[in-house]
Amino acid sequence: GKLGLKTILIEKKIHLGGAISSGLVVPVMDAGHSTINREFYNDLVSQMAKKGAQINFQGNSGWFNPEIIKIVLEEMLVNVGVEIRYLTSINKVDVEMNNIKCLYLKSELEQEYTNAIHSDNIIQYNEAQPSRLLEYIKTIDGNNNLLDNGDILSECIEARYVIDATGNCDVGKISGCKFLDDNINETQPTSLRFIMSGIDTKKFANWLNEFDQNKSVSPVEYIDKSVHFSTAYTWDDNCNWALAPIFKNAVMSGDLTPEDCNYFQIFSIAGSDSSIAFNCPRMLQTLDFTDLKAVSSVLINAKQAIFRISKFCQKYLPGFENAYISNIADDLGIRISRRILGKYIYTEHDLKMGKTFRNPVLIANYPIDVHSNKKDEATLEKVDYYQLPIEALMSKNYDNLFVIGRCISAEFKAQAALRVQQTCFSMGEGVARYIHSEVSKM
Repeated sequence: GKLGLKTILIEKKIHLGGAISSGLVVPVMDAGHSTINREFYNDLVSQMAKKGAQINFQGNSGWFNPEIIKIVLEEMLVNVGVEIRYLTSINKVDVEMNNIKCLYLKSELEQEYTNAIHSDNIIQYNEAQPSRLLEYIKTIDGNNNLLDNGDILSECIEARYVIDATGNCDVGKISGCKFLDDNINETQPTSLRFIMSGIDTKKFANWLNEFDQNKSVSPVEYIDKSVHFSTAYTWDDNCNWALAPIFKNAVMSGDLTPEDCNYFQIFSIAGSDSSIAFNCPRMLQTLDFTDLKAVSSVLINAKQAIFRISKFCQKYLPGFENAYISNIADDLGIRISRRILGKYIYTEHDLKMGKTFRNPVLIANYPIDVHSNKKDEATLEKVDYYQLPIEALMSKNYDNLFVIGRCISAEFKAQAALRVQQTCFSMGEGVARYIHSEVSKM
């Protein structure tokens, strides 16, 4: 939008942000201090700070408030002329040769009416509300197009370029793209994040500061009269966590299950002095994200774990005595799902060797971060700065389809370093700049 390109953003929810907002994935992990394709991210930091919803903590500017960011992202896009379509998804595409030519939009409203029209009660529905039905048909059937299954077709958007930022590469799947199948049994567990409020954060921070002397694990800092901190614990025997005795006591007392203790991480929240964000529970089941029955089971179990963890905090952690669950994420925290086959497959070797490219979209140094559902098998491997080429964001099947986020064309361990939000911001901006340069040649 800032580059003058006519842009439409299709969003299935009622707000922007994705993982940051719906998934409560805050703070943004620091991926280095490169200057390439960071304009959008830097603008976001600035706008969030103006609303009192951002801080710089331990050298990381990405400590955002997950609710206020919904407002700021919307303002940023609207101010540069980006058209936003909420409660909308893509359900079909038209392709021509090696290009996606048209995308058909599916709205929640359309689904409601389509269900009514094609139900067993179609006659009763028509008799009861004929004018409402006919008005709807005229609205959505302006081009006289029909889906293959006979459903009424919604709006068709013709696009010169398409960017799939769904995480699961939904547009790529609908378009029939090929995906990587390397190490198909390698995966990472999911999380369902939540927030607790009503916490005496100063009391907790003072206790934490005394209790855990390892400040790389449990830093505490006062910023603008507010206290900020983070801390963590995992069930791994190869780590010396200060919180370990507390968790072991809770398991012995029946307040937590051993599985509840596999991963625990908390963060203070900018502009929300009495709230803390939880990067847990981490669910141990291996998921096929196309199996909705299995996904539903994980979501149910995750909410039960959230309740147990909240009660644990109230009982064992100073400052949590009057705390309560104030928000549970609308989305699972998915670290890896399908990855597109791109014009270039970015490798672990590329990343570790710091291979350079003619058209990089980002430069970062976030480590190879692989979560595991087994004890002592997680990976957090530090690396030097690396680049990612634009070709790893290009579909091999379609010349005008790009992907950003965890669904990029990269090997398993390379993707494990690139999946974090700060690098995803740079991917998006890098793709936009590349498209703008291609349009400028026409």
